[in-house]
Amino acid sequence: MRILLVEDDALLGDGLAAGLRLDGYGIDWVRDGEAARHALLSEDYAACVLDLGLPRRDGLEVLRELRGHGRRTPVLILTARDTVADRVAGLDAGADDYLLKPFDLAELQARLRALIRRAGGEAAPLLRHGDLILDPAARSVSLGGRSVSMSAREYALLLDLLGHKGRIRSRQELEASLYAWGEEAESNTVEVYIHHLRRKLGPERIRTVRGLGYVLGDPP
Repeated sequence: MRILLVEDDALLGDGLAAGLRLDGYGIDWVRDGEAARHALLSEDYAACVLDLGLPRRDGLEVLRELRGHGRRTPVLILTARDTVADRVAGLDAGADDYLLKPFDLAELQARLRALIRRAGGEAAPLLRHGDLILDPAARSVSLGGRSVSMSAREYALLLDLLGHKGRIRSRQELEASLYAWGEEAESNTVEVYIHHLRRKLGPERIRTVRGLGYVLGDPP
């Protein structure tokens, strides 16, 4: 899953991007409001972490335009504006959550996981598919009660498929989910990771829909 990080502070943005990548997300990082506006209106993201005090265009203006275009991307505002009026303005503009600086990275990660779960219609903190369980908080996967070791890309691919249960995901969509801007994906990357997941989880767990992509099969 890809997340858009909008933060003009280089040190904070670098730390946030690194921390969120550890959760298995692909991170696109922009540093001004105009770039954020363009990215949010032209790309599909699992969520957006949005600072308010941005160069070129204020974060609230970006958020209002996003909602005005009918885009439902979950947005977590991250800001030093700490008055009640500021928080009310952010939420009324269409924010889904609000976190004040300074903050703890673990709290931000937990809030993002909750936003993404709710956007996908999930209330429980664990993603399940039969006896397959993915725990985003612990970043762990188990099958039939047995822990399954996965690479970062394998985990990210499984997270995407579980987050879109019942929907066919094309190779292009999966590549966009796995790789942020500037990261090159080889032509058969998705197929390789699908092969790895099938070897670890069983060949019937992920179905190929010829000409369209991949979808989770019925739980065994």
